[in-house]
Amino acid sequence: MAKIVAVTGNEAVANALKQVNPDVCAAYPITPQTEMMQRFSSFVSDGKVKTEIILVESEHSSMSACVGACAAGGRVITATSSQGLALMYEILYIASGTRLPIVMPVVNRALSAPLNIHGDHSDSMGARDTGWIQLWSENAQEAYDNTIQAFRIAEHMDIRLPIMINMDGFIISHSIERMEYLDDDQVQNFVGEFKSLNPLLDLEHPVSYGPLILTDYYMEFRKAQDDVESKVPGVVLDVAKDFEKLSGRTYGLFETYRLDDAEIALIILNSAAGTSKDVVDEFRDKGIKAGLLKPRLYRPFPYKEIGEALKHLKAVCVLDRADAFGGSFGPVYMDIATSLYPYKERPVLINKIYGLGGRDYLPDHAKLVLNELVELVGNGTVKSYKEYIGVRE
Repeated sequence: MAKIVAVTGNEAVANALKQVNPDVCAAYPITPQTEMMQRFSSFVSDGKVKTEIILVESEHSSMSACVGACAAGGRVITATSSQGLALMYEILYIASGTRLPIVMPVVNRALSAPLNIHGDHSDSMGARDTGWIQLWSENAQEAYDNTIQAFRIAEHMDIRLPIMINMDGFIISHSIERMEYLDDDQVQNFVGEFKSLNPLLDLEHPVSYGPLILTDYYMEFRKAQDDVESKVPGVVLDVAKDFEKLSGRTYGLFETYRLDDAEIALIILNSAAGTSKDVVDEFRDKGIKAGLLKPRLYRPFPYKEIGEALKHLKAVCVLDRADAFGGSFGPVYMDIATSLYPYKERPVLINKIYGLGGRDYLPDHAKLVLNELVELVGNGTVKSYKEYIGVRE
């Protein structure tokens, strides 16, 4: 039976990790992730999990320890935020390139400089091309559910890739929400026993990790990695079907909200999607056919599926909680534009940058954007293809 609780997002994800009971956790504290690993370390101290916890001197060391433990044949977790994820950068590529299914919740937070401890998406967006799978979460329930599903996805024998579960710093990590926990036995049965693949500690079958590959085979190696990435969406959907049978909660590659007959739409990640859905309802009450798409699987990006979902619209605004400096548009916008490029008939696409450094995203911001889309459809004039909203005058 499900257990209804009122908990923070950090507590919810820590509980999911406890229920899975991994072999090794190498962790380093960083705001706003600290509470999550603090709670998990308490589970270790209290004997509620059998996890070997490794306290390291930096996030670079944390990911390095995770790589070693996972290559040795263990089920491995860690967690981080912001500068911590940036400090792991070198080792992120090694984890994905060596096909190690490390599970890492990321509590999204702005990158320095200037120093800011509040939530935006610049940290995980900076790591979007490192070969890690990325799942994004609107609320604590989704963060909890995504964490449980992440083990099945990452550890699938056709995948064996590391995975990030993203949730907004403070907005989700520290806010208390009503949510439902699954029973420990349900989670254990769903995730299953960890199956190692080519472990270093199998002395009867010696293997080598991280060999030198020069011009002779490096491209073939990368092509093989790309082939594996192409299999991820199918596995994500298969795992989601099994999770729905267990929990009654439905997940896909993305969520659509009132999109099927919509003429205009917002595309937005994580917690701001909830605020936006309320405003979409307000516009529907006024007879305006508004809708929303919220990406869940962001890497690998499901270009074809999202293009099909959006191609019938007249105008779309992609809202980015990060900017790709020097890239002209936000990172999500560029992926959405790519997904729509093959279609001769496609919506007009504009980009808004919002909520950087934890700046509040308000219903008025969603209204502002939807009204602009209504005006765009009416007169065919684009006011601006990219604009920061919520900025002080």
